[in-house]
Amino acid sequence: MTADAVTDPFEEHRPFLTGVAYRMLGRVADAEDVVQDAWLRWSSAERGDVREPRAFLVRVTTRLAIDRLRHLRSRREAYVGPWLPEPVVTEFGPAVPDSAERAVLADSVSLAVLVVLETLSPLERAVFVLREAFGFPYAEIGATLDRSEAAVRQLAGRAKRHVEQRKPRYDVDPAVRRDLTERFLAAASGGDLEQMLALLAPDVRLVTDSGGKAKAARRIIETADKVGRFLFAVGNELPSGTEVRTVELNGGPALVYSLDGVVDTALQAEVRGGVIRCIYVIRNPDKLAGVSMGQG
Repeated sequence: MTADAVTDPFEEHRPFLTGVAYRMLGRVADAEDVVQDAWLRWSSAERGDVREPRAFLVRVTTRLAIDRLRHLRSRREAYVGPWLPEPVVTEFGPAVPDSAERAVLADSVSLAVLVVLETLSPLERAVFVLREAFGFPYAEIGATLDRSEAAVRQLAGRAKRHVEQRKPRYDVDPAVRRDLTERFLAAASGGDLEQMLALLAPDVRLVTDSGGKAKAARRIIETADKVGRFLFAVGNELPSGTEVRTVELNGGPALVYSLDGVVDTALQAEVRGGVIRCIYVIRNPDKLAGVSMGQG
């Protein structure tokens, strides 16, 4: 068998496999490691045993991601401060127009959903990702995880109820989110604390992830007054020359702060009822490299 006959099918499915692994793990580097391990399994597999390359690759990638997630859980318990997924620049392109399909893909990769997925068991998370994000039939998920269809249906139901109970009900209109994000930036840049407070829900939450590698709040901050004053103080301390731009991260608009061409901070607001309900701030430099490369 030629090298192309081995490489081409894998490269065809690589973006899909990376999407599955990222939703399972919440970090690009871990997802890429899993996909690379899947390549090693694929390249050494007996071709006569592989009737459907996509099914084989999804099965291998998902099982490797489950194993990796179990290992990562213990490391995350020692993480300094709140843990957030690694943000990714999302450009679904013309293959996924503004439609229900795009909304599902954007929602499945949103920071809010990925945070909730952290509370599922690895097996529940795999079932949820394959079923809710990618629409896999129960029988195919069962074959992937070596579980009966009945067991998969039970896992899927439990995982979906868990996510729905904890998932914030945010507005999905991207125009609304972008407008509020830009108004928030204008208030912060203009030093208008009252205007900033007017954009925040009374019970707004601020979650900052630095991993102990940058200046950040080590605990979640709650209430509009505390969040607004914290961000107002931080805004006043920004170094001169800081550039801010709006970038689509994880399916929604985000503010990306850069200094000397290097991304320093990514901030994303989740919106409901015309106000900001939660703000995610990522300052861990290990999680911002992909955002730097993804900026055009």
